[in-house]
Amino acid sequence: MLRHLLPIARYTLLEALRNRLLWLALILVAAGLAFTQFLQQVAITESSQIQAALLAAVLRVGAVFMLASFVVTSMVREFNDKVMELILSRPLRRGSYFFGKLAGYAAVALALALIASLPLALFAPAARVALWGLSLACELLLVTAFSLFCVFSLTQVISALSAVAGFYLLSRSIGALQIMAANPLGEPSLGQQLVNFVVDAIAFLLPGLDRMTQTGWLIYDAPTQAEILGVLTQTAVYALLLSGAALFDLQRKNF
Repeated sequence: MLRHLLPIARYTLLEALRNRLLWLALILVAAGLAFTQFLQQVAITESSQIQAALLAAVLRVGAVFMLASFVVTSMVREFNDKVMELILSRPLRRGSYFFGKLAGYAAVALALALIASLPLALFAPAARVALWGLSLACELLLVTAFSLFCVFSLTQVISALSAVAGFYLLSRSIGALQIMAANPLGEPSLGQQLVNFVVDAIAFLLPGLDRMTQTGWLIYDAPTQAEILGVLTQTAVYALLLSGAALFDLQRKNF
């Protein structure tokens, strides 16, 4: 399996380089640093903390957007150009093709996490930045797995990107939605209990991205060992589930 997996992963990495994805990430970093330098002139107190918080937010969202866009557009282009059909027409298992693509995209995700983390060392302790970068890498791996699942299920750029954006935004905000649902302004009612049940059910199914890559880890306290272990465990479980679902969709397709 490795004999087929590694060339596919290598081709995916070459595609990322040819699409100037890493250059785009560096441009994002440069723009973020320029913006934080402007904030340094404006902020009266705690300028380093403000710079770290805003730069971390910009780089995290930018990395997620670039990775999801690259995965979706790259796979849809292979669908439309019949590249996938050409590859699978050879004596190659579909599982080898899928895990080769997943490995290549995962390598791109790790590179983006590294590029996004390095500038933060200017404003926060290196140990905290390293843990924040590890969590960002896990977050990007989940985005990669879900993007592949959406591509194989929906096969269209707009619909797949919309699904990934909805998944990411809902996963990042589900904790706040639970708090709002559990603390209504009016008197509790049957409808409110139903809303609480629905929100809790959605939170149970979604990964808790709101507990990953927290900006507070850079500004206040480093994450505890239990928090990091929870991030790694959650990443492993959801990556396995999403990869299994995407591979199932690929296996049932007729080419």
